[in-house]
Amino acid sequence: MTAFPSPHLVPQDPPTPPGTAAPPGPAGSDALPSRLRALGPNWYASVMGTAIVAGAGAALPVHPPRPVLEAVWALAAALLAVLLVARAGHWLRHPDQARAHLRDPAVAPFYGCLAMALLAVGGAALALRVPGSVGTDTGLWAAGTAVGLVATVTVPYLMITRHELAPGSASPVWLLPVVAPMVSAALGPPLAAHLPAGQPRLTMLLGCYALFGMSLLATLLILPLVFSRLVHHGPLPAPLTPLMFLVLGPLGQSTTAMGNLADAAPGLFGALPVLYGVPVLGFALLWLALSTALVVRAARRGMGFSMTWWAFTFPVGTCVTGAAALGRHAGADAFGWLAVGLYAVLVTAWLAAAVRTACGLVSGALLAAPRR
Repeated sequence: MTAFPSPHLVPQDPPTPPGTAAPPGPAGSDALPSRLRALGPNWYASVMGTAIVAGAGAALPVHPPRPVLEAVWALAAALLAVLLVARAGHWLRHPDQARAHLRDPAVAPFYGCLAMALLAVGGAALALRVPGSVGTDTGLWAAGTAVGLVATVTVPYLMITRHELAPGSASPVWLLPVVAPMVSAALGPPLAAHLPAGQPRLTMLLGCYALFGMSLLATLLILPLVFSRLVHHGPLPAPLTPLMFLVLGPLGQSTTAMGNLADAAPGLFGALPVLYGVPVLGFALLWLALSTALVVRAARRGMGFSMTWWAFTFPVGTCVTGAAALGRHAGADAFGWLAVGLYAVLVTAWLAAAVRTACGLVSGALLAAPRR
């Protein structure tokens, strides 16, 4: 498999050209284990990108057909279950490769995707009120928050103590582990409504606000490094250019979080959703325009399909929910229509990434064993 940000996942393997898949792996009884060896944590991005289509659709002022959203959510839940089993098999059968992922500064940040996949599926279940949604979301929110907190501490620790990072190597993927707590902060308030009023609910909301601050301040540390890398070293390589969209994640998700916190406790948060969300969403639209221009530039230079295309989905989805939250709190229809327009972009991006990923899985190219 071509790694999400890296041409290959096994450091000792000969390089594969970025954005291309390795030749098909061996056939026979050893085929599945060899394919599991190539399965990295970046694959959870497909769960995130699918779940946000369902969750963001439920937040729109004009709702898509509910059966369609429920079918997309069911697909995301099934993908999550399959990947959890497959990744457990990866750790059991290929512990050396799993440890290599943690040692690779281009791959380790994607452990944040596991947390966000759990949270996104649980949050979409509650938003759509599927049967058993409260229990499902409670379990997935607790698990996703715990995994996210571990990733938020562990990945920066590894970057400081183990990873060898060259000057100017900052990447938008560095945001992935620190954004996970912001997803918890955004999806926790709707769940808090199902807790007893008083101290239990207040504790949950204040905990979400603490998660909000944790993620926001960490993001403010990383974003200047990413922009500095871009202006001093030029655009990302063409196959990695879609990763520019990852910056939208903390921007849209923090706007969503502030809106959901105010929905749950208007007396505590008051006008903060508008005061915070309008300028942040404005910057998100600026970054969306810049990222789109760079993607068009990369496409003209031959950018082909890779798993980086999933970066077009979840981050844009957070801007959909952020714009919808601003529409509720500002009372401005323009934000509602902005959410609808961004949702159309999200669905288009999801269809493109999903179809190309499915074709790659059927052909065996995306999970082919690396060449030796």
